[in-house]
Amino acid sequence: MLNKINEFILCLNEERFYDAHEALEEIWFPRRFEDDQEIKLLKGFINASVSFELYKLGREPQSKKVWKNYLKYRPLLYKINSPHINIYHSISRHLEKIHISHHH
Repeated sequence: MLNKINEFILCLNEERFYDAHEALEEIWFPRRFEDDQEIKLLKGFINASVSFELYKLGREPQSKKVWKNYLKYRPLLYKINSPHINIYHSISRHLEKIHISHHH
């Protein structure tokens, strides 16, 4: 799991947002029906990277809509108990920096 999370971060840093989404999708997809808050948070991170990819493709209204999905999952950061919690907080800050740079 951690190697996919690290791959996600690397892809974000390289602005390969489609690849970032693919990395986390490998964790999320097989577990998507579980009622697990950590898995739902990962879905939020996937939404954020999809939002950035849409923005890159010039599809701003869709990008904004998908970003709202990320925001819906973001409060889970304060509810989950995971060994990866510090990494998740770091990812969240990074996603918000990218989002601000796109929209200002």
